[in-house]
Amino acid sequence: MRSLLFVPGSRPDRIAKALASGADAVCIDLEDAVAPQDKASAREAVMQALSERRDATPRLGFRVNPMRTPEGLADLAAYSASRAVADFVMIPKVSHPVELEIAAGALESHERPHLWPVVESAAGLLCAGEIAAAECVQGILFGGADFAADLGITLDWEPLFHARATLAVAAAAGGVQLLDVPYLDVNDDEGLAASTARVKALGFTGRACIHPKQVDGVNAVFTPGEAEIAHARRVLAAFAESRGAAALLDGKLIELPLKRAAERTLAAAGLKE
Repeated sequence: MRSLLFVPGSRPDRIAKALASGADAVCIDLEDAVAPQDKASAREAVMQALSERRDATPRLGFRVNPMRTPEGLADLAAYSASRAVADFVMIPKVSHPVELEIAAGALESHERPHLWPVVESAAGLLCAGEIAAAECVQGILFGGADFAADLGITLDWEPLFHARATLAVAAAAGGVQLLDVPYLDVNDDEGLAASTARVKALGFTGRACIHPKQVDGVNAVFTPGEAEIAHARRVLAAFAESRGAAALLDGKLIELPLKRAAERTLAAAGLKE
């Protein structure tokens, strides 16, 4: 999942456009994008949209309200009682894996979709390893804006670096995907590309988007280019020729870690060795 595009649950008319945006996944939001007085009607509209969906791509899911609120529990109850089918359910403001246990239990009557916890607080970051390892978790979203508000810091790179690095380690240890917080300036294409390249280098596997115009830029960063693919194939060929022993390629040492990196590059490009 290179890109995930949010669409407000109170605007079901935008879902079709979001699905046609080129994003790898679309998340219908029942949390931040929906005003309190519109929660019930948005919930009904989202379940209807998920019940009527026919296409398998892109992946389609929804974000519930926090598990520690009546609205969050109502969201899961509505889904469980409906004919809706979601590829994933995003759980916001997760501060402890017990919230994911509650969500998983509430979805037992359904074919349980993958869970995507959002880590967006100091408490959540302290439990990042346990959250990444929890049952049904496919990936984590870094809720950078709420995290910054919780700590009283800015959204600049340096104040958020520790959180991003911690989540990258937790996601890698748990074997799950990791998406970065959306880039808030939808008109700054260069800033989006530069920021996304930095989080990719840190270990993130994708990024959330808040506008369809951001999708292509995010996908471009997380899609290996021809030069990367060619180098990855040369690395694997050199490693195969050495029969698993250390090898030299262009004067540089090739060992197992670089082989694994090359395999990840080809996998990200949807290619086999």
